[in-house]
Amino acid sequence: MEVIGLTSSPQNSGSYALILQETGGERRMSILIGQDLAQAIALEMEAIQPPRPITHDLMKIIIEILGSTLVDVTITDLCEGTFFAVISLEGTPAEIDARPSDAIALAIRFGAPIYVYENVLVNASIQVDNEEFYENDDEYEQEGAGLVEEERPLTLHEQLQAKLKDAVKREDYEKAAQIRDELDRLGKTKRKPS
Repeated sequence: MEVIGLTSSPQNSGSYALILQETGGERRMSILIGQDLAQAIALEMEAIQPPRPITHDLMKIIIEILGSTLVDVTITDLCEGTFFAVISLEGTPAEIDARPSDAIALAIRFGAPIYVYENVLVNASIQVDNEEFYENDDEYEQEGAGLVEEERPLTLHEQLQAKLKDAVKREDYEKAAQIRDELDRLGKTKRKPS
């Protein structure tokens, strides 16, 4: 997975959605994190060095002084809307339990890979395969105007609406909130002047 950005969460004041995308793939997932962790991740992503090391910088320094390095981060589970992760350090036999946001903040600092178990990705992901080709649904509908209705592929907006409806039906409100955020983000992209 690759960290592709952070966005504020309109339904949770002071929270942010950390957006991950499958490397070489089309699935995305978001993890709701607090403002402090969003700042820690954003600082590193934008290569901004604070005057004093923040917690994740300090953790990196300690790991390196002890002669180790972060091998990888794995998001292992999603239970009742909460993600779980482990980090693997070189030379240690056991994986270390960690919040995904902390693990990802460290992975970014070490340039270490981020993995997600397939079952977690299946349950938490949103597919965005048409986004790069069709920036808005109108353009997509014009492209598919000559197709019979059953043959026309769903637009990204239609895919997300269907997933949102399904999540609400299953009472998976965390997933529904993530999909709604993706729809909001897509709507903002559509309204940008060209």
